[in-house]
Parts: sequence; C-alpha cells; structure tokens
Amino acid sequence: MRLNVTVNGEARQADDVWEGESLLHVLRERLGLPGSKNACEQGECGSCTVYMDGTPVCSCLVAAGQAEGREVATVEGLADGDTLDRVQQSFVDAGAVQCGFCTPGLVVAAHDLLNRVPQPSDPEIREALAGNLCRCTGYEKILDAVRLAATR
Repeated sequence: MRLNVTVNGEARQADDVWEGESLLHVLRERLGLPGSKNACEQGECGSCTVYMDGTPVCSCLVAAGQAEGREVATVEGLADGDTLDRVQQSFVDAGAVQCGFCTPGLVVAAHDLLNRVPQPSDPEIREALAGNLCRCTGYEKILDAVRLAATR
C-alpha cells in the first residue's frame, strides 16, 4: 500500500508498505526519522512514543495502515529548526540524557504532560513517565529535567 501521513507538519508518502508493519518501522526505515527507538516492540518501554493526532502512542504497536491520513509528531518534530523544544533542552541541561535510547520517548511523554499540566507535582511527573523505562539511571536527572522544563 501507499501510506499517506502527515509527519511533523509535512505531508509524507511511503510506498510498498505492508499494512501490518509498524508505524515505528515506517518512521525509522522508510521516512528516515530515527528519533523514535525500537527497543521492546511490545509497547512496554515507551522508547518509540510519538504523537498521533495529538495523543501519545507507542508507535511499535500502531500498524502502518492505522496511520493512513493521520497526523504524527515525532521527537524530531518538537524542535523548531535548530532550536530545541524546552523539554528537549531541559533534558540536555539537566544531564538527563545518558545512552539516549529511552530519551525520545521520555521527552514526548514529558512534553505531553507539560501541555496538560504546566506545573506538575512530582507524583504527576512520575505517573506521566511510568510507561517509559530507562536502564541507565535512577530517574532523578530525568525528573529534574521535567521540573526544569516546567519552569521555562
């Protein structure tokens, strides 16, 4: 099938897409957007989180055919050209990026939280990030990054 999807505000097409292949695979391998990571392929780790029609989803669980005609925003799309989004910059400034594998999903989850709750409490931050796993940290720098982004 030919997949027509708007990604980061731009109409995109991918040809010869199997309807059942994951949106994650389409984004990374067919559209050249490697930001979302392929870790568990089961929707358990959050590394592949993107927005679809404004709602965060695990792109590894979305079949390409489900994305037809939809709007997708990836971690790359949060930045404004070379200027990082406040959440992205806060992750850098707080030292919350280690290996970077979980970072795209955490950034999207934190971005969504701050859009809904501009000044979240620590329990709200923890709940919002609960679907994202990081194997490198104790999460404290990640929490610091979200707190920092909330002040910006």
